Amino acid sequence: MSSKKRSPRARRGSKAAADDLQTHLETNLQTHLETAYGFFNEIGIISQLSSNQMQRAMPHDLNQSQFSVLNWFVRVDAQATPGRLAQAFQITKGAMTNTLQKLLAKGFIDIQTDPASGRRKIVTLTAAGRRARDSAIAANYPQLSAFLDAFDIGRINRALPLLRQIRQYLDDLRS
Repeated sequence: MSSKKRSPRARRGSKAAADDLQTHLETNLQTHLETAYGFFNEIGIISQLSSNQMQRAMPHDLNQSQFSVLNWFVRVDAQATPGRLAQAFQITKGAMTNTLQKLLAKGFIDIQTDPASGRRKIVTLTAAGRRARDSAIAANYPQLSAFLDAFDIGRINRALPLLRQIRQYLDDLRS
């Protein structure tokens, strides 16, 4: 039986090939990481620009935080505790309490003591709050219409499932 020994040159060739593969993998990883960063950077910029645009059209002296709370009640649940809302928006309970007090003063939400605990508060959206949320969206129709003129609705509809999946993934990471 003859066993072939690899020459030092062949060993160097294997090492060079392994090094080349490692460099290729690291380069691909770096490229993928830069792509992921770019993806989230673009989403962040889009969020900032769209929030500022919406804020300029917001009726009822609503700010973006207040609108977001009203919208949460329409999208997610009819009632919540201030703590649950703070957690959903990833802000402190104090910051949420401040937002809720402003919405309460405008008559857009109602805050009652939870009869089950006697201490905990339950927040609900009022009919006026629902109308304020709806009028805030309607106030943005001109900007939304211009957006739809610039982008094909089919492409937007195709992008939504991916964006929802990413939102859910990120939301699950918070738990």
